[in-house]
Amino acid sequence: MESRVEEFDISGMSCASCVLRVEQALEKVPGVAKAEVNLATDRARVTFFKGTSVEEIENAVRATGYDASLRADEDGDVLQQSREKARQLRGDAIRMLWTAGLSLPLILPMLLMPWGVHLMLPGEIQILLAGPVQFFFGVRFYRSAWKALKARSGNMDLLVALGTTAAFGLSVYNLLKGHEHLYFESSAAVITLVLLGKYLEARAKYQTTEALRSLQALAPETARVRRKGVESVLPIKKLRLQDEVFVKPGEKIPVDGIILEGMSQVDESLLTGESLPVTKTLHDKVTGGSLNGEGLLVIRTTALGAESTLARIIRSVENAQAQKAPLQRLVDKVSFYFVPAVVIVAFLTFLAWGFFSGDWERALVIGVAVLVIACPCALGLAAPTTVMVGTGLAAKAGILIKDAEALEVAHALTTIAFDKTGTLTEGRPRVAGLVSVEGSQEDLLRLVAGLQNGSEHPLARASLREARDRGLEPEAAQGIRAIPGKGVEGLCRGEKILIGTRKFMEERRVDVSALQSAAARWQEQGATVSFVARESSSTVLGMMAFEDPLRPVSAQVIKGLHQLGIQTVLLTGDHAGAATRVALSLGIDQVYAEVLPEEKARLIEELKKQGGVVGMVGDGLNDAPALAAAHVAFAMGTGTDVAMNTAGITLMRGNPLLIPDAISLSRQTYRKIKQNLFWAFVYNTLGIPLAALGYLNPVVAGAAMAFSSVCVVGNALLLKTWKPGQREFSSFQ
Repeated sequence: MESRVEEFDISGMSCASCVLRVEQALEKVPGVAKAEVNLATDRARVTFFKGTSVEEIENAVRATGYDASLRADEDGDVLQQSREKARQLRGDAIRMLWTAGLSLPLILPMLLMPWGVHLMLPGEIQILLAGPVQFFFGVRFYRSAWKALKARSGNMDLLVALGTTAAFGLSVYNLLKGHEHLYFESSAAVITLVLLGKYLEARAKYQTTEALRSLQALAPETARVRRKGVESVLPIKKLRLQDEVFVKPGEKIPVDGIILEGMSQVDESLLTGESLPVTKTLHDKVTGGSLNGEGLLVIRTTALGAESTLARIIRSVENAQAQKAPLQRLVDKVSFYFVPAVVIVAFLTFLAWGFFSGDWERALVIGVAVLVIACPCALGLAAPTTVMVGTGLAAKAGILIKDAEALEVAHALTTIAFDKTGTLTEGRPRVAGLVSVEGSQEDLLRLVAGLQNGSEHPLARASLREARDRGLEPEAAQGIRAIPGKGVEGLCRGEKILIGTRKFMEERRVDVSALQSAAARWQEQGATVSFVARESSSTVLGMMAFEDPLRPVSAQVIKGLHQLGIQTVLLTGDHAGAATRVALSLGIDQVYAEVLPEEKARLIEELKKQGGVVGMVGDGLNDAPALAAAHVAFAMGTGTDVAMNTAGITLMRGNPLLIPDAISLSRQTYRKIKQNLFWAFVYNTLGIPLAALGYLNPVVAGAAMAFSSVCVVGNALLLKTWKPGQREFSSFQ
């Protein structure tokens, strides 16, 4: 059955228990297959089948006490969202300053008491100051608490509302009775501190989306277009495919396209992390958002809007940030039961202090402190804020992480398997040798080019390039069929011709012994050999040897992975001799040669069964099964769309040196998640008993609660000190 994935903005969530409550409500909707709710982004990502309406999903969320709305297409404008969030932050700051101004005269006398200064305000003035804080600026807590109660659930706002109302109500009672002990400062201070914590938390969360804002800001709003010989400046939204766009020196390239005229140096650093400008000339592809250097370029538009590279990058980062790290799922389950448990503990604390001390007033104050300090907000923010920072940093470095699980799991990788062509090599093989058994080399090359014409395989492109360089026209061919991992067959000159590996020839009973010694010499030098044969007579017609130079950084990549304590494996369809030579020159630990695409996936499964966490690096269509089988899949950004769609991590500039960078970032991200969860749990583990024993008053409890959330988000932001190339050479898992 066809499924649909949509994102919903969720408002009203205040802690991790809210997250699980919304998720459970969504998953109970008939037709919903999966729901993931993220507290840091205030979004839900819902997978549902045809027949389930958006209204049903939104109503299910509203029934739990929260609001939901489908994210419209225009909401993808990160800059617009950023401006709206900035306005909200300014409004929050103004409200917080008002509450602080009203609360300060109440709190200041309490702070001066230890110094022997007694400046307590009259009760009538205290209630005039505390009242607006409690019932005007604090009304959001009552609204949220009421919705939670109607849904027969609890959240952080319920704890705050119960605690501050109890303190305010006790103060009013004592004021009416003429008692001296008033607690207006506690209720006002708690609301002020919680609002301060929420503001600082929202501001920190805003900073976690900096990378997305930077990416969105790359796209210019207009482009200089030539249509029917007439030049004009048009908004980007009015451009069409195949439009000719002019880009002057120093301007941003507005669209994805192919260069029709000109040559220039293009800065793609904010898209790919590549610090050096890249030379672009005729027929080269350029990406919208990159910066043109000194040359005038004329570009034919090939992708617009949501299909552009920049839009797809932004969408992938947003999707990764909206997903939930595996650790967070457990935390949300714990938090779901946390709020009702805290209410019970606070009530029991109140009863115990009242019965054993006889001071019911003090018992109520201690119960309030338990309610206030026990907010599980920090638990809900521990993982998602860290993931948001990590994915944003990765995007700026040219590492596109498409799901949060890949970012988290990559820290534990023990083995990484590599395809050879296009990953460890340049992916631009050339014809190094040509042997013809029948006829001339030119005849053989025309025959090969005819069967390879239109193919995107690297060896096919090399054959076609060689024929073109020699000025040869490919032979006409029909019925061409590619056999993955083996070769190609087709009709040419009235006969069925085969091109492929030695194993492929053996399967078709073609005798290649006449060329075996020549093939062995090339393979000893690391070359890849393809045989050409006539199937009808099982006759070998010739042989081609291809050389694909290793990337200059490949040895550095393998060394870096070894320093990270990771074993390396080479999986390739090449002959054993060529594969072994590459592995020895790079220092790869293990080699599997002459491997078919489906066998690569089986080998990945075998490596996983050995107890390791296995990654796979590939770039081609034939790597897709192995990429899907690995715990973490890395795709080269210069590879096929199939490989990139299968992989959880894409290396935007096709540089394998980004693999150690990605693992290093994953390790630091995972460490931050664990630190945040540790401190969030320790905070509640220590805070609740201290409050229950009477060592914390509500004001201190409120400050501690607000501080815990700010610390968690602040610790996540410290991850921004990570830079590509700053790797941890250790065996940390």
